[in-house]
Amino acid sequence: MATLHATPLRLGGLSWLVPVRAALVSLVGAGVLFFLVAIDLAVGDFPIPVGDVVRTLFGGGDEGQRFVVMELRLPQTAVAVTVGASLGLAGALTQTLARNPLASPDILGVTDGAAFGAVLVIVVAGGSGYGGGLVSGQLQEIGLPIAAFIGALGTALLLYLLSWRRGLDMQRLVLVGIGLGATLTAATAYLLVNARIQDAASAQVWLSGSLSARGWEHGRPVLITLAVLVPLSLLLIRSLNAMLLGDDAARGLGVRLQLTQLGVLIAAVGLTSVAVAAVGPLEFVALVVPQVALRLCGASRPPILASMVAGAVLVVGADVITRAVLPFALPAGIVTAAVGAPYLIWLLVRANRRRTA
Repeated sequence: MATLHATPLRLGGLSWLVPVRAALVSLVGAGVLFFLVAIDLAVGDFPIPVGDVVRTLFGGGDEGQRFVVMELRLPQTAVAVTVGASLGLAGALTQTLARNPLASPDILGVTDGAAFGAVLVIVVAGGSGYGGGLVSGQLQEIGLPIAAFIGALGTALLLYLLSWRRGLDMQRLVLVGIGLGATLTAATAYLLVNARIQDAASAQVWLSGSLSARGWEHGRPVLITLAVLVPLSLLLIRSLNAMLLGDDAARGLGVRLQLTQLGVLIAAVGLTSVAVAAVGPLEFVALVVPQVALRLCGASRPPILASMVAGAVLVVGADVITRAVLPFALPAGIVTAAVGAPYLIWLLVRANRRRTA
């Protein structure tokens, strides 16, 4: 029965209770996202009024505006939207599974594993500029996503095994993840030290999380992954809600814990790996946006749709800042890190106060 706080949504034989507040937050966030996308498409060496950008997106505008907006700028903005949504969803899944606001892919080392795999391909393949277009299109579209996925999956499996103690120990999960992340960061640095100077320089720029010069070949794998893993995530919602009550209670409700954990692992790893392969590591996006969406929606767990929208808003906003606000070029990953690092410190201080209270 529908309530003031949730309304049923049915699709064939499946149904979900959709929280009204979360739906409203998602709709408002989508409006903010569209506004930021319009600004992102309007700024540049050839500025276009925002109104003309909107008309161009809906089929209007003159030929020059259509070329600039649709051909030159839209691919990069679309990559920012899809990457932000992927990282927001990955963070919501991992934080819900671990029942810990610190359990995001970048804190758990999954992002570092994906980065290690991608940098290994860049260095070994001898490409001298992933972002500069000197790496083959096949490597951009196929090789890097596969390498990033393998690196992220290997890290996640190792994290799972090392955190197992007659079940998945969530506190141990975070601690082991931090250690794995530090180890993989050191391994990536070793690759850079022993690489050719051209490869090391281009890989280091990529590691900063850059949206510059991104095209459809970078965004296509992210979009395909979202199309596959968003439905899987929606199917996992009921089991994740039951797991919030504890493992024993979830088993009593018929939840297959191992199968659910494996599904969340696959979804989070897939989403993180393709995002990292597309633009490099965008630090703290997966950490910050699920918690922001959680507080805006007043939910018991990070909401999936609102987290995706918030992730897209943050990444597109970072792109706008680097292109229109700052007087110098700066990778978007530095902007997201500047937002996320103080938030991480706040979370740690808040957790420490609760323990000592």
